Amino acid sequence: MARKTKKSVRRVYTATDVKELRRHSRARTPVVKIAKQMKRTGGSLRQKAITLGIPLGHQR
Repeated sequence: MARKTKKSVRRVYTATDVKELRRHSRARTPVVKIAKQMKRTGGSLRQKAITLGIPLGHQR
């Protein structure tokens, strides 16, 4: 029997999403917490942060 795969849905980042991501960046919130709160994957958040030129998560 074939497995059913979960279809990924692409969601556009709105201006409020970007504001929230910038706020979390300043607060240095862990990516896992941001992902759960914004209902997005960690990779998606990291990619958006790179395009915006902001750091995300903790600094090594």
